[in-house]
Amino acid sequence: MRSPRRCSRNGCPRQAVATLTYVYNESTAVVGPLAAFAEPHTYDLCEPHARSLTAPRGWEVVRHEGEFEPPPPTTDDLVALAEAVREAARPAPRPPQDDQNHSAPPAASPTSRRGHLRVIPPTH
Repeated sequence: MRSPRRCSRNGCPRQAVATLTYVYNESTAVVGPLAAFAEPHTYDLCEPHARSLTAPRGWEVVRHEGEFEPPPPTTDDLVALAEAVREAARPAPRPPQDDQNHSAPPAASPTSRRGHLRVIPPTH
């Protein structure tokens, strides 16, 4: 599942609601609504950082004047969340039991797997 995009400012944990794009040949910083996709040469900003952004001397800031709102969840996000919940709720498959010997525990293997982890017994 995709997690919500976060503010690009170091140490800021807030959700991004705006995108900052620099137009170098015009010496302009453009702060607009959050772009549909994260681009390599843009920066996602939370509302406080989008509202307080300043540009270097000689540069102009073009800022969206409307409300910055977080994007609504997409159907991809909802489907991924539903699949993750189903996978977590699915019981682990039980190993087949030998009908001939019900009382003896299964022989321990030198390594065993649990999901994506492997247990390796200690050496003595």
